[in-house]
Amino acid sequence: MKIIYLDHASACPLDQRVLAFGRKYLEDTFGNPSSLYSTGLEAKTAIESARQKVAGFINAEDEKSIIFTSGATESSNLAIRGTALRNMAKGQEIVASAIEHISVFNPMKELQKQGFKLTIIPVDHYGHIDLRELEKAVSPETIVTSVMYANNEIGTIQPIREISEIVHRKGIYFHVDACAAAGHIPIDVQSDGIDLLSLSSNALYGPQGVGALYIKPGVKIQTIMPGGGQERGLRSGTENIFGIAAMGEAARIAKEDMEKDRQNDLKIRDELIRGILKVEDSYLTGHPVERLPHHASFRFARIEGESILLSMDMFNIQIATGSACSSQTLEASRVLLAIGLKHEEAHGSMVITLGRQNREEEVAPTVEAVKNTVAKLRMLSPL
Repeated sequence: MKIIYLDHASACPLDQRVLAFGRKYLEDTFGNPSSLYSTGLEAKTAIESARQKVAGFINAEDEKSIIFTSGATESSNLAIRGTALRNMAKGQEIVASAIEHISVFNPMKELQKQGFKLTIIPVDHYGHIDLRELEKAVSPETIVTSVMYANNEIGTIQPIREISEIVHRKGIYFHVDACAAAGHIPIDVQSDGIDLLSLSSNALYGPQGVGALYIKPGVKIQTIMPGGGQERGLRSGTENIFGIAAMGEAARIAKEDMEKDRQNDLKIRDELIRGILKVEDSYLTGHPVERLPHHASFRFARIEGESILLSMDMFNIQIATGSACSSQTLEASRVLLAIGLKHEEAHGSMVITLGRQNREEEVAPTVEAVKNTVAKLRMLSPL
């Protein structure tokens, strides 16, 4: 039986167009980009071409503002720790929303151990950041404020431009984790007022283990991984030629296909929401309108999310119950608790994230599997 894959927030399949483009960088172009002979220069050209594509994808000022990394986690660490440590003379305050990804929270907690003051901004029941609390928290000594473009667990899109205005009027730098949003909604770092932005290759249907960090010209940042001085001295280590070249092509395709993908996702997403909300005591989490076009997230009373995931897998339907980076713990989702759910409510969650290969005919079997799963688990539940 065919698997219906509905967990693109955790991992996207490699687009075959990206693989075809990048194959030569696995087989033929193997040179070190730091070498001056022709094979090395060919590799260097591939990196610079990818840099231009990623810059164009987010409307960066120029390609020099793009730094390639091993993934979004490294990008966010470099953005947050590198910026905070480089600008300690200006202040030692950092700010984040209560629903940031763990790759943002943990670097901030590390800075807190080093003496920085960390302020967490609450969100409302839809997951929107409280702008009044942000206004009170940010000060001239706030070096970096981090708010994700859209949340990977509940799909809510943040008012990025309003946040940027507050941060720059009162503080210094604004970092955005754009991994969940990139490729699904347009991102323009210049008009959005973003200083630092983290991207993941795999979220764009590129290879895993590659990411990028946008650094606005003039932003002061220091390396957190010194070495040979690659990537403007900010990210040392011999570059992953295939990964970087493929990420560039994935970004180009994502920009080109975004509207087509959005229309396909919206039709399927809305049908899924209508069907699944017919289940008794089921609820949509996140904002009903201001959410990512490929994202549908729910909670079900009186059952556990891990049981939902395992039961759905028996129907050959793969979904999530929260962030993949936090899936090894059985604790309630930090995001769902932040939007005001009780612990017992936060445990019964299901997250569906669509991708390019999903089709409308997958809606009916998915809805039916959800109905059967919830009915079966409620019969077994002591709750």
